[in-house]
Amino acid sequence: MRATFRQGARSFLLLLMVMLSVTAHAERKLLDQVVAIVDDDVILQSQLDARIETIVNRLQSQGTGLPPRDVLENRVLDQLVTESIQLQMADKMGMRISDNELNDTMTNIAKQNGMTLSEFEQQLGAEGVTYRQAREQIRNQMLTSRVQQRQVGNRVRVTDREVSNYLEAKQNQGTDSAEYHLAYIFIQVDDPDNDAAVEAARKKAENLRQEIVNGRDFREVAVAESDANNALDGGDMGWRTESQLPSLVAPIVPKLPVGEPSRVLENKSGFHLVMVMDKRGGKQKQLVEQYKVRHILVRPSDARTEDEAEARIRDIYQQLKDGADFEKLAKEYSDDPVSGSDGGNLGWVSRGQMVPAFEQAMIDAPLGELVGPFQSRFGWHILQVLDKRKKDVSSEMRESDARQAIYRRKFEIELQKWLQEIRDEAFVEFKGKYARDENSTGEADQSS
Repeated sequence: MRATFRQGARSFLLLLMVMLSVTAHAERKLLDQVVAIVDDDVILQSQLDARIETIVNRLQSQGTGLPPRDVLENRVLDQLVTESIQLQMADKMGMRISDNELNDTMTNIAKQNGMTLSEFEQQLGAEGVTYRQAREQIRNQMLTSRVQQRQVGNRVRVTDREVSNYLEAKQNQGTDSAEYHLAYIFIQVDDPDNDAAVEAARKKAENLRQEIVNGRDFREVAVAESDANNALDGGDMGWRTESQLPSLVAPIVPKLPVGEPSRVLENKSGFHLVMVMDKRGGKQKQLVEQYKVRHILVRPSDARTEDEAEARIRDIYQQLKDGADFEKLAKEYSDDPVSGSDGGNLGWVSRGQMVPAFEQAMIDAPLGELVGPFQSRFGWHILQVLDKRKKDVSSEMRESDARQAIYRRKFEIELQKWLQEIRDEAFVEFKGKYARDENSTGEADQSS
């Protein structure tokens, strides 16, 4: 009887221990849970918390006020949703960022901030971000940038007539070598044909401007209220020369005092506020170093994965090393239709005209030697610098700046449209306290 009791007690204790273990496991599981389903992906609470912590640390280091926690949570969650959609697109396209390329990018970021890689890692730690977390975030940003370039870039065309009109308008306005550090707030109108919706957005923009005039921090308002894709950066647009100012604000910014919000500006997409955070003078160099360069580009596509593109460019490189004619291979294989038809010839190229990866390879290239294969956001390249010179290129630089400024303006508009399109087409379900009415899921902040 006593033995039976002891056996029963042991069984009861064993059952109790199992139940406690299951309960403890359940409690541990509750520490991380799904907060959103995005097509074939899920977003976890831990991902949301980590991103919020990164953003909060950055904003606090900038002295930017924070919106209420629930507002920040929802805006950051929307950012993660948009990012997830793009990362899934990158995966389906076969895009990837090699560790070597990522290492080079991290090193360049450190240099741009005047630090060694070790100092950069220490700085990240001081801000509560591990180096591994920073690497993965940069990798994701590089992937989303490539997806955007591939999907949106081919929507943008800049004509010679547009460049001529731009330069003529600039000449009529006179020249100004000043640079402006800008911040920006955008209030989107969801239905431009609905007068009530337009008026509500206008009133919101006017109220926000008044709050800023009354002392509320512009960047805090951008984080909490802006519908622009840089909202969670405090609306920061970086430094812009006058030629790089968006057309909507170009007449306003040069006359706008530092630290004062603009009047509410309106166009078809919604209402806008801009503020000059800082201003500095500068002189445009006229004597520049140029490189006579040719290249072969192999671009990943819907029919060619990243790995297949890399394999092809390496095969082309080996053919060149074995003595094949560069011009002939460029005409046959290059995915750059303009230069490819001319044997890969890009002509004389100045610094600042090419994407960073290409420019650095061009600058470092010994005359006449093959460089590559290397990767940029456009694909895989092999290049050869045939000659170098210094030249006064004031006229060419003005034209190039104009073309880039027009392209950038158009790209930003098309990017905003595209982000909304992919967000509307995606299946998104928010969970737990983040659950929303199905009709509101398409109103996500395009912040990635």
